[in-house]
Amino acid sequence: MARRYEWLIGTRYLRATQGRGFLSFITAVSVLGLAIGVAVLIVVLSVMNGFERELKTRILSVTSHATLMGLGGALQDWRHDQAQALKMPGVLAAAPYIEAQALLMHDAHTTGTAVRGVQPDLERRAVGLADRIQGGRIEDLADGAYRIILGDALAAALAVRVGDDVVLIAPKGDVTLAGIEPRMRRFRIAGTFHSGMYEYDRALALINLADAARLYQFGDTVSGVRLALRDPFQAPRLVRDLAVSLGGGYYVSDWTRNHANFFRSIEITKSMLFVILLLVVAVAAFNIVAALVMVVKEKRGDIAILRTIGAAPRNVLAIFAIQGTFIGLAGTAAGAALGLLLSAHLESLVHALERLLGTHFLDAKVYFMSDLPAYAEWPDVVRICAVAFALCALATLYPAWRAAGTQPAEALRHD
Repeated sequence: MARRYEWLIGTRYLRATQGRGFLSFITAVSVLGLAIGVAVLIVVLSVMNGFERELKTRILSVTSHATLMGLGGALQDWRHDQAQALKMPGVLAAAPYIEAQALLMHDAHTTGTAVRGVQPDLERRAVGLADRIQGGRIEDLADGAYRIILGDALAAALAVRVGDDVVLIAPKGDVTLAGIEPRMRRFRIAGTFHSGMYEYDRALALINLADAARLYQFGDTVSGVRLALRDPFQAPRLVRDLAVSLGGGYYVSDWTRNHANFFRSIEITKSMLFVILLLVVAVAAFNIVAALVMVVKEKRGDIAILRTIGAAPRNVLAIFAIQGTFIGLAGTAAGAALGLLLSAHLESLVHALERLLGTHFLDAKVYFMSDLPAYAEWPDVVRICAVAFALCALATLYPAWRAAGTQPAEALRHD
């Protein structure tokens, strides 16, 4: 009960009274500014989280979790290595592959690409790319059939469709009496795939492993063995343990290392955006200082009366600290609710805005995806709200301290 009047007076000062509605307007502006700052920060970090999450999903759908390769560019006893990998706990599949570069030609269209030789039955279990093939199946890549599956962007660049033929030219040629002749082979397009990653859709072609071995003269060797794991985040440790158990002499890689630049840049961008946009929240929070200073100036007579009837400086300080804290709490809560709401419907809002303006904001050639996913993570939301509320609490200290230092005689001298 001793503190009840402080709460009643502090909350009363938040409401407009007759002839003093401007103070309530300033309070509303402070709450609105803080809410917008918090909401913008949540939406921006949610977009970065969604981009990172979508990037991981799409990368894992087209690449292996881990790769075991020979130091000389070819894996000799790959069947033994494959069998040992399958014995390790956490390994779901192990698929041999041949990776090489090629030039594809169709009529007047020519483009370079990466060619991956795969075993269709193992590839389906090792990588999710087999489920993204359109117009055919990965099982169509039969040994000796010389069929090829292209990324849809690559097929568009060559102006080909399923059933058309393309000429594949290997970079290394055969030495003949007439000179060096490039190795060429005609392939029939058995299908196209869409991974959602322009980097792969534009520059990846799949052929049968045996066809690739003949074309690139690999013999009975392969480039390496690709692993699919139960937990992709254990890939660095598992592939390293596999190489050690095989006696060493291997080159190992995993999806976190191959695409480290993507995720490192996302983390750096998130940190920079948090600091930069936090300045917006700070500006909105310190608007509370201006609002409370005006309230203190307006309420000097009230403060003086409270002091004369026995209120201590700490009681006056508590009154204005309650007022500032309530503004900060209301603005932070409203901003969090608005930010979560916008994040949940951001994709549909962006698509609607694109249709309205007749433009496309994200170019897949630059950003690897054409959508704008958003995913709000609770640790980020809690951190943003905690920092915003802390800034608001700090912003109330000076006006509250100034109110507590008001001298009754000085305030009432001219009343």
